[in-house]
Amino acid sequence: MTRSPNTTDQESLSRLIQSLRPVLGEQGLLTDPADCHSYGYDNSTLQGQPVAVALPESHQAVCSVIQLCNQHRIPVIARGQGTGTTGATVPIDEHSVILSLQRMDHILEIDRDNRLMVVQPGTSNQAVQQAAAEQGFFWPPDPTSSAICTIGGNLAYNSAGPRAVKYGTPREYTLALKAVTGDGRTIRTGTRTTKGVVGYDLTRLLIGSEGTLAIITEATLKLVPLQPAKRTMRALYTDMHNAAQAVANIMAQPVTPCALEFMDGAALAMVRTETPADIPEGAGAVLMIEVDGMESQLDQMAEQVCIAANNKGLLDIRVAQSAREVDELWNLRKSLSPALRRVAPKKINEDVVVPVSRMPGLVARLEQLSEKYAIRIVNFGHAGNGNLHVNLLYDPQDPQQKANVDACLEEVFATVLDMDGTISGEHGVGLVKRDWVARELDPVSLDLMRAIKRQFDPAGILNPGKTLPPMDGA
Repeated sequence: MTRSPNTTDQESLSRLIQSLRPVLGEQGLLTDPADCHSYGYDNSTLQGQPVAVALPESHQAVCSVIQLCNQHRIPVIARGQGTGTTGATVPIDEHSVILSLQRMDHILEIDRDNRLMVVQPGTSNQAVQQAAAEQGFFWPPDPTSSAICTIGGNLAYNSAGPRAVKYGTPREYTLALKAVTGDGRTIRTGTRTTKGVVGYDLTRLLIGSEGTLAIITEATLKLVPLQPAKRTMRALYTDMHNAAQAVANIMAQPVTPCALEFMDGAALAMVRTETPADIPEGAGAVLMIEVDGMESQLDQMAEQVCIAANNKGLLDIRVAQSAREVDELWNLRKSLSPALRRVAPKKINEDVVVPVSRMPGLVARLEQLSEKYAIRIVNFGHAGNGNLHVNLLYDPQDPQQKANVDACLEEVFATVLDMDGTISGEHGVGLVKRDWVARELDPVSLDLMRAIKRQFDPAGILNPGKTLPPMDGA
């Protein structure tokens, strides 16, 4: 996956480093291998070693870095805080430069009248939420890692989180972008208005492209007024089939939840010892449900959801009556991640999506695969979107378990595609899922995407080898 160094490469790299120093300053360019090491991995199992790390503080500095790397044909990989799970920011070429955007972390503008905010890509999701809340607004995307993940990363993966069931993804809440193409040109996409159809929609194209088309240096975000109140519910079911049917019923009635999360029977069994919550032995699935709106409306909204959630498999449904009870209900979900870490040395957390009606079939198939490969599988996720986080637990030091988990994962992806699903809902593609893309997308679409890549990045220096599978023989 790496090139063998040669004299030309070393000379080119030396000239590049010399050219970058006056652009970035001594504190803005890392070249010591020890300093660069921590920028070579993300929240996946993959690790690479960049030859240098650039830490620009302005759009113009990004332009200069890209122009110089393009001139010397050196790969460039944009990076936020490395919370991604698919290896999208891991260098696969030993001569790569990491372009860390962590110092470009300013909120440039908050326009309350027009419900928008302009930010740099290194701004954390949490910082955006806090600044928006001071003005009575929020930005709907809220990934689990919101305390540390950056807006640039959210846009690179189109990461949404649980609120997507009601409010949608970053593509719906990004009005405009400022970005740098692979040959160092500046582009501005979108508008500051919520309507606009002039030209092709390059904003939505760049979102989710994992830094393979252009480097985002500024984003104009669409804000939403904060809802004054929430109501939280927990529904327990005998099995996933009845829980999935309840999800379909909930999504078919007028009150759309702002969160609709689920855990399967394996997850419930795991957390029984982690939380004092009363979970009946017969419970095979749980739904965590929240609705938001005006306080005067919430009791009626909650009642409407409870009616839709009621079917023959419902064991119990509880509506929290206080902040303490809300915490108690959500503690069931929060206790899962620590339990997962204690059960096995390693987990693979895959992010797949199927139509809501296919979720019971997928969970049943996952149970079969768990037995077939002797791999423990635990499922939870965003039920309203059919978005499952499939956790495969194993010991990487055991060669047989490692072989089994790889084969099991292959069948998981194949099953998802057979069920009209997609192999990635919000975690991206990167390296981990890249070679499966050709099984989901048709050859004509892939050819068009590769042509788009060449237009934005003629020399192919932006995050090469990611997102799209290589052409046969390449």
